[in-house]
Amino acid sequence: MTTFIAIVLMFGVLISVHEWGHLVMAKRAGILCHEFAIGFGPKILSFRKNETLYTIRLLPIGGYVKMAGEDFEPIEVKAGQHVGLRLTSAGTVDRVYFQSDQAQDVHVVGTVDKFDSVRELKVQLLVDDEVRVYSLERDTLLVDQGMEIQIAPYDRTFGAQSVWKRVLAIAAGPAMNFVLAFLLLVIVGLVQGTPTDDGQIGTVQPDSAADQAGLVAGDEIVSIEGQPIDNWLDLRTVLADRADTPTEVTYIRDDVEQTVTITPQAVEQNGETVGILGVTNALERSPAKAFTTGAETTWTMSTLIFSAVGDLVTGQVGVDQLAGPVGIVRMTDEVAASGFIMLLNWTALLSVNLAIFNLLPLPALDGGRLIFLLFEAVRGRPIDPKKEGFVHFIGFALLMLLMLIVTWNDIQSFFK
Repeated sequence: MTTFIAIVLMFGVLISVHEWGHLVMAKRAGILCHEFAIGFGPKILSFRKNETLYTIRLLPIGGYVKMAGEDFEPIEVKAGQHVGLRLTSAGTVDRVYFQSDQAQDVHVVGTVDKFDSVRELKVQLLVDDEVRVYSLERDTLLVDQGMEIQIAPYDRTFGAQSVWKRVLAIAAGPAMNFVLAFLLLVIVGLVQGTPTDDGQIGTVQPDSAADQAGLVAGDEIVSIEGQPIDNWLDLRTVLADRADTPTEVTYIRDDVEQTVTITPQAVEQNGETVGILGVTNALERSPAKAFTTGAETTWTMSTLIFSAVGDLVTGQVGVDQLAGPVGIVRMTDEVAASGFIMLLNWTALLSVNLAIFNLLPLPALDGGRLIFLLFEAVRGRPIDPKKEGFVHFIGFALLMLLMLIVTWNDIQSFFK
């Protein structure tokens, strides 16, 4: 049960932070955001705050921010529809009801002759064979079977904003995932500590080569086979070629330099045989070091993931090696069993994965939308919204197909 809660919270945070980035920058750009959704499919929970509906939906495979003008509006008013209007004291419309017989505060009922909620902000209504024209408030709500959605004047739509503002609104989602990863790694550094910059030993594994040679926590390794050790990377690099080979290790204990011969144990790492002593480096709790290490680790994770994407594109890695939602849940279950710190590190890695995946120049992803905005900036005019929408629809369908394939691979792996 604890693991299940951890998984739900982890995915919830990853998705929420991503979509929150879109929401905040869109609102700062003046774009009307109809809905902030975590998940897809039927609504489980919902509440409205100001002009935005916040929802949690059944399928936890992503989320979205529905920006006015970016997609088709969920409620449309068309000529010939029978509606009811609620009027303000000034005679303007602040509610349009499609089920007027179920509303108690309707002042006018009629048939729509013309409705413009984008530029003119007027509704032309046929009432008892008389044509009446009413002005719409900028925040007029359309109400249909319990659903409420605010109209979007042109200046509040996605397409009305400058290319730069739209780029920020789209890029803010992945950017927030990078920020989340960085903050989680900083927390890890503050709680657990960050590796020191020297060769000081933090822990010695029982019965390891170092333990048998008498090394203890606090010893500082200064050279191996005469090669100076300035940091832990130097130590690992030198030991890599010393598997099962007697090796002179010089260290300092209580300000006294000593030398001992150790035979590093041979282990397999990434398909290669390397030598290890069975020690970990010392950790220090420093806010400054936690911030720098957090930034460095976020960068390292990013470069590794970009490299993996490159391997996938060039065919060096097959689709069968990708992990889908089922595989990620399975790995998260294993990581969660290792403790809170490991779960934070894992969440940071997934957050970077989510950021980079969304930045891929594929239709339906943030990266694909950014490519369309780049084309618009170069051409000086936007691409036909219908054509762009069709491309994103095809892209979304292909992504769902890919998700089904990797999910099937995940399920098959259970039986291997």
